[in-house]
Amino acid sequence: MATAENAGSEAPSRKRARREAMSRVDTAWLRMERPTNPMMITGVLMFAEPMSVDALKRVVKQRFLAYSRFRQKAVDTAAGAYWQTDEDFELDWHVQHTALPGRGGKRALERFVSQLASSPLDASRPLWQFHLVERYNGGSALVARIHHSYADGIALVQVLLSLTDTTAQPAKGSDLAHAWLKQDGADVARRVGAVDRYMKLGSRAIEKGMEMYRDPTLAAMLAKEGGEIARELLHALSLSDDPPSMLRGKLGVSKRVAWAEPLNLEEVKAVGRACDCTVNDVLMATAAGALRSYMIERGDQVDGLTLRATVPVNLRPLEHARKLGNHFGLVFLDLPVGESNPIRRVERVAECMNNLKNSRQAIVAFGLLAALGMAPAQVQGLALELFSRKATAVATNVPGPQQPLYMAGCRLDEMMFWVPQTGSIGVGISILSYNGRVHFGLIADGKLIPDPDEVISRFGAEFDKLLYLSLMGNWDVTLDADAADALIA
Repeated sequence: MATAENAGSEAPSRKRARREAMSRVDTAWLRMERPTNPMMITGVLMFAEPMSVDALKRVVKQRFLAYSRFRQKAVDTAAGAYWQTDEDFELDWHVQHTALPGRGGKRALERFVSQLASSPLDASRPLWQFHLVERYNGGSALVARIHHSYADGIALVQVLLSLTDTTAQPAKGSDLAHAWLKQDGADVARRVGAVDRYMKLGSRAIEKGMEMYRDPTLAAMLAKEGGEIARELLHALSLSDDPPSMLRGKLGVSKRVAWAEPLNLEEVKAVGRACDCTVNDVLMATAAGALRSYMIERGDQVDGLTLRATVPVNLRPLEHARKLGNHFGLVFLDLPVGESNPIRRVERVAECMNNLKNSRQAIVAFGLLAALGMAPAQVQGLALELFSRKATAVATNVPGPQQPLYMAGCRLDEMMFWVPQTGSIGVGISILSYNGRVHFGLIADGKLIPDPDEVISRFGAEFDKLLYLSLMGNWDVTLDADAADALIA
């Protein structure tokens, strides 16, 4: 029988394909749905030319629905969750066209995406929907909403990219995969085989209400059975709650979405070379600077403040991403919003990232998510609240193809996406690189950040500081915080 991990393959018979057990991790994401945080991955794709809804439907029929999973709806019962074929599947409901009010500019599209991101999908149907804005800035815009239980953000971005071609009129049989898939960490995929063991450890903690981390007997048990994994699990369970700030608080049911003008990827790489760090380090430090600037203007005290972001980590090679299912772990990344020196923010992010790369925090989190999928609802709620208090934001960074792509003959100019926030987390930061540019997006609870454009507009300015310091520094040595202080002075 097919599983969530090989949903693209054909089942042996129609009878068996109608109902399939849902994986434990996918079940966990299905059950995390809250009115304040719908578990949807929301994406926006902007095209240079107008696209008709009929052309979009043809692509969806041919490529998106080639994944049999997207004809299935999620059914959750006390005995477990499963996928069931929707016998009343209606493509016209899943693919709709719309028009923006007024001139239909960027702000109007942001408001439309915000409304969709705040609206849960219909649980009686397969949990996905495409909305085509046929006229936007001389072209079109596509808003995609897909529930997290189908797959993680990395996989779903690859699914959306599988709807595209490398030319406006592709040759028959051309293979898009070679244009953007990277050989990525086969050893990481092998580590997933050890998840069963970690899941057992996670189950024991979760089944006792996630309060055992305060009990020294748990440490003894885990130390005996898990070694390094035990220490990682204890560390994850015993992290302090993130400090109070204006970015945390009681959530509402309204989301706000905004995105920034894209950055030049080569310039980002130049800053990374100057600081001897990765592109990801530079971008996350830029995000920390933008949040810092916004919080100061709003009157929040940030001196010495460090916030955490949960960051998804891919646990499989990218060439396997389109098999659907959730195959990622989570790590807690420090965002040094209390640091005034832009280069020192980069250094602190890089240091934290290096420590995380040498840990097994991501694989432990995957095991805990699988354990959550088996736990009673009351325990799930307790665990979700416990972990969501340890971070203020969710941050994702996905590398996309570095050449132009086309869908239904229309050139894809820009794209971004947002993964859902969980529990009491109300801020999401999205970074996606495509065709030589880096796209920043922000999604936030309307009560916490009612004006996300005021945050997102600061990303460019914060990056410009890093670029300026990199260009002004000594190119023969690594740019560090002390050298930056001298340049600023």
